[in-house]
Amino acid sequence: MTEGRLAGRVALVTGGGSGIGRAVVDRYVAEGARVGVLERDADRAAALVRDHGDRVAVEVGDVRTPAAHTASVARTLDVHGRLDVYVGNAGVYDYSARFEDLDAERVAAGFTELFETNVLGYLLGVRAALPALRYSGGTVILTVSSSGLYAGGGGVLYVASKHAVVGLIRQLAHELAPDVRVNGVAPGATRTALGGLSALGTAARRLEPDGLARHIPLGFVSDPADHAGLYTLLADPRDSRFMTGAVLPSDGGLEVRGTRPRTEKGRTR
Repeated sequence: MTEGRLAGRVALVTGGGSGIGRAVVDRYVAEGARVGVLERDADRAAALVRDHGDRVAVEVGDVRTPAAHTASVARTLDVHGRLDVYVGNAGVYDYSARFEDLDAERVAAGFTELFETNVLGYLLGVRAALPALRYSGGTVILTVSSSGLYAGGGGVLYVASKHAVVGLIRQLAHELAPDVRVNGVAPGATRTALGGLSALGTAARRLEPDGLARHIPLGFVSDPADHAGLYTLLADPRDSRFMTGAVLPSDGGLEVRGTRPRTEKGRTR
């Protein structure tokens, strides 16, 4: 039996119980890695253990709290013995809330709730994982979103948070080199269970991206597994050892769609 690309490596994935995070965990395990997971939802955490057994070490906790990251790193090291790859992935969405429709109080509350998860959560996770990553000469991978590369994929709060993540990647890549590589993946138009914000009354909402297909040059909406290969590439030092500070788009061509719509045959008119 051929060894997977990540045989012998250990990763830690936040938000690994659903969506892109779950797809990354599944792919990493299939590629031979052992995986730690920080997941807020206890049922999703239990499903990971049921499906992957002792290949995963799951910690239930909230990425907004430093203690959760400390505990997830400690559990990963205790169960798997090392840490080579940190994937910051947990996130929330503002469901394209328009700036002019939000009063000052909702802007402040929504900003705090969203940035604590989408930005602070990444910083806290990298900080907790850093000693182990320096020891292993490891890598950080952060989920960005196509909204970190251009406007229109969310409201001002979400788009600002994802642009901030691009800044994190570049500055961390600068500061942590040569010991630790830092890169990102920017998925777009993906079927996920991405939650909303309590501050905006959208906590229970879920994405319904199927109507986006007509705007995507490749003509379809992606599944989480469509992006997992890029996370595998960035986790494999044999194939990405000279990459740091990079953000890899995976958006079906949204960034280059131009102003002309697709026809049914894929040609523009």
